[in-house]
Amino acid sequence: MRRRRYKLRRTAMNGFHALMYHEIIDREGYNREQYKGIKVQQAYHDILPEDLFCFKDEFEKQMAYLYDSGYTTLTTEQVIDFYYNNKSIPDKSVLLTFDDAYKSVLLKAYPILKKYNFHSVCFVVLGWLFDEAQEYRKDYSVCMSKAELLSMKDVFEYGNHTNLLHTRKGMKSDFQTEDKDIILADLSTCEAFVSTKKIFAYPFGLYTKENMDWLKEFGTLVAFTSSAGFNTKETNPLELHRNACRLQYSIDDFITMIEV
Repeated sequence: MRRRRYKLRRTAMNGFHALMYHEIIDREGYNREQYKGIKVQQAYHDILPEDLFCFKDEFEKQMAYLYDSGYTTLTTEQVIDFYYNNKSIPDKSVLLTFDDAYKSVLLKAYPILKKYNFHSVCFVVLGWLFDEAQEYRKDYSVCMSKAELLSMKDVFEYGNHTNLLHTRKGMKSDFQTEDKDIILADLSTCEAFVSTKKIFAYPFGLYTKENMDWLKEFGTLVAFTSSAGFNTKETNPLELHRNACRLQYSIDDFITMIEV
């Protein structure tokens, strides 16, 4: 596969962008008015914001751009080594992340990632994974089964996104408001399942100073927010930036985001 070369607009500096995806959807037939929310194993209902969706055709353009421009898709081991073992990373690096393990990731993103031999991370809400595979539906964000999730392990590593605390009451998440013992027990349950230990993504990007302290006590080495930005050596590894790849983004918007 021949790589086209693009002129890069960002001056090279050692660091990386982390890109955040949730749902990958087909443009044809998309109708937000028919959307009913998430469908998960846990007895919990929520609505995934529309701008956290990404059209499949735009996602493929984004991955083609990264490939043609010679980007490295990082592993979390490389990120941990960058912060804790004084190792550098390639000048053009991104960390691809997907939150919540929706079935569209398996059906639409996984084949594209595999095509380009890209590596990615899926942050798993363990209590949301179904025991048996569910039918894919356009009107719901349907979570994967455990078997479906693990079928992607040639491309994905799996990180902690809580067991049952990716829930909210009003403007706060249960991860923010529960007692320390409940949070640490919840983290332990999910940590026992995921393939990569000591990494975490904050539910809804929400957290407190105490949450960070408890994660550190738990042994977490890197934790990801949903605040946009470029991660350098000076970035707190428990407050790493992630750029949401939003529904309305064109390929030019995407290029601007990762090249500035």
